Amino acid sequence: MLDVKLHDIGEGMTEGEIVQYLVQVGDKVTVDQPLVEVQTDKMTAELPSPCAGIVKEIIIETGETVQVGTSLLCIEEDFSARIGNEPKPELSAAKEVAAIVSEKAGKFSSTPFRRVLAAPYTRKIARENNITIEDVPSSDPSGRVTEEDVYRFIEGKKAVKEPIIEVQPVTSNENPSDEISFKGIRKQIARKMTHSLLTIPHVTHFDEVNMTNIINMRDELKMAGESVSLSAFFIKALTISLKEFPIFNAELDEANDRIVLKRNYHIGIATNTANGLLVPVVHDADKKTIKDLHRVIKELTEKAITGKLKPSEMQNSTFTMSNVGPLGSTGATPIINHPETAIIAFHKTKKQPIVNEHDEIVIGHVMTLSMSFDHRVADGATAVAFTNRFSSLIEQPHNLLLEMI
Repeated sequence: MLDVKLHDIGEGMTEGEIVQYLVQVGDKVTVDQPLVEVQTDKMTAELPSPCAGIVKEIIIETGETVQVGTSLLCIEEDFSARIGNEPKPELSAAKEVAAIVSEKAGKFSSTPFRRVLAAPYTRKIARENNITIEDVPSSDPSGRVTEEDVYRFIEGKKAVKEPIIEVQPVTSNENPSDEISFKGIRKQIARKMTHSLLTIPHVTHFDEVNMTNIINMRDELKMAGESVSLSAFFIKALTISLKEFPIFNAELDEANDRIVLKRNYHIGIATNTANGLLVPVVHDADKKTIKDLHRVIKELTEKAITGKLKPSEMQNSTFTMSNVGPLGSTGATPIINHPETAIIAFHKTKKQPIVNEHDEIVIGHVMTLSMSFDHRVADGATAVAFTNRFSSLIEQPHNLLLEMI
């Protein structure tokens, strides 16, 4: 009998929440077949079967949070599969054909061979609304079930775009209220933020950046057929500034009384998703062109929103940025992504009167930024110098381009 245990699937995780089992007791499983979905502090991941065999026992119930190393289920291993004595391929194919025929007849097969394609978040929506994902018709030619498919299934022909939060009423005549679940990513974010605030003495520095020239450059590139996001320019300017002020690309090692200056420039991009705040990482950002950065940022953001990020795409960040301007933010005090030394947030860009280099009052684009840093590691004057250098590269984008030659 083989115990399938919760193992570390990224970033040194210590625990995970059992979201759902993809098999039942008595099911035959093959090597690498998904067995269970587990929610970590960053993502929902599927744990594969380490062997072929039959599921004999499910130990941990769904909804429970367990530590790494905990046995989740037991499999009676089929040792004959190791030496190639698996069922004949034509039998497996026959089962798949039977499942397809049964589907077309309106009878959904319960065979474990029928595995519906759907993102973890889509499955979560279905679970929260007591919907069996296999029952949901797909509108995608590939057969993948989308969020919209689930919502249409729930509401009939009406498409619902906003995620449904399961609300549990609390009966009280004096203080009527509702409840939502506090676990999964939301709970892990709370733990991480609390740890950061209790560990790091935060200081936040605010500044303004004249965005007029960089916006004009972006618009000119767009007219020439090259679409580049402002975030790509931000990351390039940040990597240049971090090389000049390495104290902000550092980690405090209190145990050994040292500050470790990182030589890799891995920029985390705080991303708002329906499941909570995720931080995919642009690795080796200093070695990428602005076009490369635009492409990578777009890919990582899409993966974060659809729940497809890999653990490796959320690891080893050395500095984090948060671009909340598009949401309408005018200012905030961002919390540092421990164990990093600093985080910078970019806020709303407004049109307002400014004085140009000829002492003329003109209308320009001005963005506010806020930078929180670890006061044990760096001082306010250094933070001001850092943001001044960043601002100079953004305000005079030709300087940014010269730095890349």
